[in-house]
Amino acid sequence: MNPIEMLFELLRREGRTHYESAVTQFEHAVQCATLAEQERASPALITASLFHDIGHLVNPGYRTATLRGRDGEHEITGAEHLATWFGDYVTLPVRLHVAARRYLTAIDPGCVATLSSGSAPSVELQCGPFSPEQARRFAGAAGAADAIRLCRWDESAKRPGAAVPGLEHFQPYVAVSLDRGEG
Repeated sequence: MNPIEMLFELLRREGRTHYESAVTQFEHAVQCATLAEQERASPALITASLFHDIGHLVNPGYRTATLRGRDGEHEITGAEHLATWFGDYVTLPVRLHVAARRYLTAIDPGCVATLSSGSAPSVELQCGPFSPEQARRFAGAAGAADAIRLCRWDESAKRPGAAVPGLEHFQPYVAVSLDRGEG
């Protein structure tokens, strides 16, 4: 099975669990990629948006970690899993999307009030908003701008019944992003 088929099958099979009460992991992934496409993101960033939470699906201990009040570090697990097939243009936004949420809540304290019921507690599990120094460093880091865009789509991609294309619609973006460093 080729990597695209494997990843799509993983989303279809494991993504049927609920991400938050309103949408499944699968629905969230497709909505996030759709938002990236609508904003004319690069193929790699659309691919990262589609797979940004794949760490939830490949780490069976993730749910039990969060139930114990620990961060399951799905962003690291996901980026490492994706690194088998993709370069930094895909894996870096995935790895940094949680840090981007910590950044956004640091620079805009009102942002916390706008987070979904699933995101708000996760910020605290992930060490809370950045300090001013951490925020400054993050803003200048490689990949931060794409991770911030991904984080914003991530938070918006939680609408039940949203009209989105089928998963196969994203196959060309994923194909062009496969381990060629495409941006």
